[in-house]
Amino acid sequence: MSLPASLYVYKTMNTFPDYSNCLVNLSNSILKKFGAATMAETLPLADTILCKNYKNVVLLVLDALGCSILEKHLKEDGFFRSHVKGSLDSVYPPTTVAATTSLMSALYPNEHGWLGWDLFYPELDKNVTVFLNCEQAKEKENAVPDCADGKEMWSSESIVRGEPFSAFHAGRKFTPYKSIVERINEAGGNAYFSFPFEEPFPQDLEAVLSRIQKLCAEPEKKFIYSYWMEPDATMHRTGTESKNTHRMVKKLEKQIMKFSETLSDTLLLITADHGHIDSMNLCILDYPEICKCLVRLPSIESRTLSLFVKPEYLKKFPFLWKKTFGEDFLLLTREEVLEKNIFGIGKNNPRLETMMGDFVALSVSNKSIFNTHYSAQKHKGNHAGLLPEEIKVPLIAIECN
Repeated sequence: MSLPASLYVYKTMNTFPDYSNCLVNLSNSILKKFGAATMAETLPLADTILCKNYKNVVLLVLDALGCSILEKHLKEDGFFRSHVKGSLDSVYPPTTVAATTSLMSALYPNEHGWLGWDLFYPELDKNVTVFLNCEQAKEKENAVPDCADGKEMWSSESIVRGEPFSAFHAGRKFTPYKSIVERINEAGGNAYFSFPFEEPFPQDLEAVLSRIQKLCAEPEKKFIYSYWMEPDATMHRTGTESKNTHRMVKKLEKQIMKFSETLSDTLLLITADHGHIDSMNLCILDYPEICKCLVRLPSIESRTLSLFVKPEYLKKFPFLWKKTFGEDFLLLTREEVLEKNIFGIGKNNPRLETMMGDFVALSVSNKSIFNTHYSAQKHKGNHAGLLPEEIKVPLIAIECN
């Protein structure tokens, strides 16, 4: 029986995640199921679903397949929506780096420290694109757009790619964590990964699902964590309501339905790391009055900006920001972010405070602020802010007998 839409459509107001009903709690339910020590409270909905004694439990994370995306593109009686058991929240910011790390670690972002795409590491005195393990990209000095048919177009040639850190992985070195797969294995269970960034590095969805099938055929009880990057990648390029996105979401539903029919004695859980919105994009370089106040380019995400401000501008900066961006962003001081537990309710990572700027700007509108014109131009869809469409994700459960 499908869940009535009114029960999992998020209320249309800006809100922070409910950290007692979020992805972290889901991961802790999985730890509990497999006899490993939990790191936070479990998710009662997931505990109920997990109570049956299936041989295999598979968690498949489809990037950005939030509740609003399901509703835009899929029928209520279709495969995905008819198996929705309820909804939960992402974490803040609702973005892949923070949310998948929370799922994989069973920790809140304030605990693991992987807050977003670009992180400031004081040990390096640099912004680091953490998943790519390189310095943050920036725009070339005096870069200009090409003009085609009277329209300005920025190319990738306008970007200076960040230098990679070849001797170490900055995120793993400075903000290490233990995964739930490791924790389950250490507790005497069996757990595996199936996603592009862990051995054997399956590079398309077919390979991800094929590995899951092979593992599920093995006789022992096990947990499998899996992830695929769609529909997020398509929505970034084309927006949430494009024909490309519609085709991608429908394709995913069909492919996963066929895949589920090949499994037996398996509980297949499907969720998303976050949702997605159509974004109105700005570039920080177009605001020289703001830029002259900053020590470095913003970090974290384009909808949650960590802002290090020069000492001489600290008092003036909040007024200048509000004058420039109005009510589109909620500007908080570092102290307010920590006091309000914006990034989670666990024990703060020792590096958290020094990784954050003097101010953090949280988008409460469809506005996003990128560090380069090229990035602002190419991201039609986006996430990592405070809109409900970004935060609410489904919990889909399919019992494969």
